[in-house]
Amino acid sequence: MQESHSAGEKNWVLAVAALASFMVALDTMVLTSALATIRADFHAPMEMLQWTVNAYNLSFAVLLLTGAALGDRFGRRRMFATGVALFVLTSIGCALSNNIYWLIAARAGQGAAAALTLPLAMALLSAVFPREERARALGIFSGVTGFALIAGPAAGGALTETFGWQWIFWINVPIGVVALAVISARLRESLGPAADLDFPGLALVAAAAFALVWALLRGNGAGWRSAEVLTALTVGVLLTAAFIAWELHAQTPMVPMRLFRARAFSSGIVASFLFYAAMYGVLFLLPQLLQSALGNTPLGAGLRLLPWTATLFVTAPVAGGLVGKIGERALVVVGLLMQAIGLLWIALIVAPDMAYSALIAPLVIAGVGVSAAMPAVQNAILGSVAVVEMGKASGIFNMGRFLGGVFGVALLVATFSANSAGTSPAAFTAGFAEAMLSAALLSLCGAIAGSWLPARERIVAAPTPKGV
Repeated sequence: MQESHSAGEKNWVLAVAALASFMVALDTMVLTSALATIRADFHAPMEMLQWTVNAYNLSFAVLLLTGAALGDRFGRRRMFATGVALFVLTSIGCALSNNIYWLIAARAGQGAAAALTLPLAMALLSAVFPREERARALGIFSGVTGFALIAGPAAGGALTETFGWQWIFWINVPIGVVALAVISARLRESLGPAADLDFPGLALVAAAAFALVWALLRGNGAGWRSAEVLTALTVGVLLTAAFIAWELHAQTPMVPMRLFRARAFSSGIVASFLFYAAMYGVLFLLPQLLQSALGNTPLGAGLRLLPWTATLFVTAPVAGGLVGKIGERALVVVGLLMQAIGLLWIALIVAPDMAYSALIAPLVIAGVGVSAAMPAVQNAILGSVAVVEMGKASGIFNMGRFLGGVFGVALLVATFSANSAGTSPAAFTAGFAEAMLSAALLSLCGAIAGSWLPARERIVAAPTPKGV
């Protein structure tokens, strides 16, 4: 039976959960507009710069399910406060970084803190809001998070241009301090069902992802047939197989493999992995194109991303309503084909002397497409499992999309580096065009995976009896 909470207490939980989610989501996006400035300040090659994103995504992805379990065992309020405090401390570490290696280490710490903060924000909301009120609360929570994602690139550009890139991290300090004060004063403790922590599974999936990404990172420099790269690939594949074998036999697996028996779940996870790989890879490179090749300021680059990012605000609610009418498969397939077309269009027209206006139409097409696919694929995944397993399924979905982001950034950077002979605008656009072709191919593969989603059964109304 759910514990009773006053309206005031519910509002405080919603406010602090949304504030913490806003801080974490904003931090993932503000960095995009600052990457070119950070690369110039630290004289970092693109292969090294990518770890400022991938270190965060990797630690977040592999620790996400563990974060929720820690809250259930040791107290959601306590671990939520710990996550927020760690996020503030690691943000300070990022801001004080004086080389790329220190920044990468601090970003990995931020990812770990986010993996503790976000799932527990959702758990706290679910604990205080009864079922009939939960949808409204989650809608507000998601809206605040979505606003951070849309406004992040422009905010990051403004902070970088006005105060320096360090301020994209300093801004987290006052937000985090306010959140900690509210948590201390207004939230009560709650526990979830105790579950064993799957530390072997956690170690295996983290090591496997790192080995595979390392192979992509080093392929151009060391050679794709070098002992280093072949060893990393082999180790990554073997560790992936070991992870699957462990999860199949573990008593309390981090990723229950039985869920993949449902076609909607398995095809949805694969499709989301692929289209998030494309999206995160483009998000890493596109702001740098706008600055390094097309001559925009950090703020200008952030604002020029809006035709792509703002489509989420308009399209996602419409797509969510269409799911019940036409089913998930059509939205996922058509949406990812649109993303593939938009990215292919960019690859074909990008040039150092191009006008920004030429990018608007393909950015909108790609943005509308992926914004339609997002709610559809998540609905397919969550709708394929029992209600008691929705939390686990949601965690696996988020783990998969962030691992997809790690893979996508690594793949597109490897493609970019293999086709870019220097740092001039012409060299940058040459590498960028090839990277966009890779992103378009990832989107196309996502559409193919989405085509395996089961079709929605049409409900035909029974004929009305005569005389009625």
